[in-house]
Amino acid sequence: MNSDISIRFATEADAGLIMAFINDLAEYEKLTHEVTASADDIRASLFGEHAFAECLLAFGRSEAPGDGESLGFALFFHNYSTFLGKPGMYLEDLFVKPEARGRGIGKRLLERLAQIARERGLARLEWAVLDWNNPAIEFYESLDAEAMDDWTVFRLSGEALERLASK
Repeated sequence: MNSDISIRFATEADAGLIMAFINDLAEYEKLTHEVTASADDIRASLFGEHAFAECLLAFGRSEAPGDGESLGFALFFHNYSTFLGKPGMYLEDLFVKPEARGRGIGKRLLERLAQIARERGLARLEWAVLDWNNPAIEFYESLDAEAMDDWTVFRLSGEALERLASK
């Protein structure tokens, strides 16, 4: 099963591909108006002097040598649980091209993330999903992921962040 799929860590040369996936995800989530990142931003954030995140890429194998067609990505970073006293992993983005869905690519990406978490001694893997994205919610539930309904995400950004920082 899924032997036609390969997954590897992204490299600096993949910054443009990662940015393309981010744009595709934003279009799917109807949030293109919020994307201000560029491939240079991705390159600096993932591969610069201070790498803040990591990325896995999924490819469909082809007859020719190499990875084949790009099919999806998972962008993640470490977080920390004070209650557990251990680091964890936060999955910022998971996206599979619509035409490639149903082939187990999203599951393979999550399996690889779980393996990385285990290899690194991380306590948990967490992510957020938009309330309206029922296909994703059903997929995550099929993996026994637990919705954290008692929690509400808050965010400070833009002018609100600047106001608080200038106090």
